Amino acid sequence: MLQGIRFVAVSKTKKREKASAAPQAVAADAAQFASDVGRLVRHGRAKRGITRRQLAGDSGISERYLAQIESGQGNPSVIVLKAIADAFEMPVADLLPADGARSAAMSGIAEMLGRLPRSEWPSIADMIEQRIHDNAAADRARRIALVGLRGAGKSTLGRMLADKLGYPFVELNRVVEQEYGASVSLLIEMSGVNTFRRYERKCLERVLADNDRIVIATAGGIVASAETYALLLRRAHTVWVQAKPQEHMSRVMEQGDFRPMAENREAMADLVAILEARRADYAQAEAELDTSGEKIDKSADRLFKLVQGWTR
Repeated sequence: MLQGIRFVAVSKTKKREKASAAPQAVAADAAQFASDVGRLVRHGRAKRGITRRQLAGDSGISERYLAQIESGQGNPSVIVLKAIADAFEMPVADLLPADGARSAAMSGIAEMLGRLPRSEWPSIADMIEQRIHDNAAADRARRIALVGLRGAGKSTLGRMLADKLGYPFVELNRVVEQEYGASVSLLIEMSGVNTFRRYERKCLERVLADNDRIVIATAGGIVASAETYALLLRRAHTVWVQAKPQEHMSRVMEQGDFRPMAENREAMADLVAILEARRADYAQAEAELDTSGEKIDKSADRLFKLVQGWTR
């Protein structure tokens, strides 16, 4: 009888332990989810190179609350996340942690492949690769675009490359300014970053449509718009021009542009964060050119050799 009582007592104890463990697990999952959302918001802001104050102005969410969200301490509603996503011009789903699920199209492709013998997979892969290569070669023509952070040398190297090739050269920001009728900084100040991105897309489309041979120096934040960057990658040969963060900063300062330091004591940390947020996008370029510690003439020579296969 005593053994039966003891068994019941132990069972009740285990049930109470499980009951108390369940809320703890839920709380831990919620905390991790909030942390992941904060990371995605920070990443989205860094990728676009905008301050928390700018995001607050574009989204209508207070800086303090945005700071809480980015730190994982906030508990944003769907409406708040939508406001942030709208400011980023991206789907709300992109601010939610990925669950690893594949799209319906990819699932369908995988299912169809599963019906075929494995021996046929290599030939299908070759067919897809050839299709992509043929389309890309025809679509990119002899257009060359330089991407990367400010201070990498895109404008200087772009002009030098264009001179060697005998191609026209454009800085996409200057085209935007001509279209808008004022400087990029004024455009952003008056109409916001999203309006600038729309002008950037429109001007890029025109430049690509009007030129089969051209060298384009893009703004560092062109990767902030997935559609615009995809258009660039599809219609032009791209080179990621990069340098060490310290060189990026010093070159911009040498050019008389003090914006990186203005009202920002953590400019270098912000620059590193922006680079990390954009690294995967820049890495989609066909080629890379590291100009760290190198004289401009040598970098120009290496760039010229790098693109020769695209200009024949």
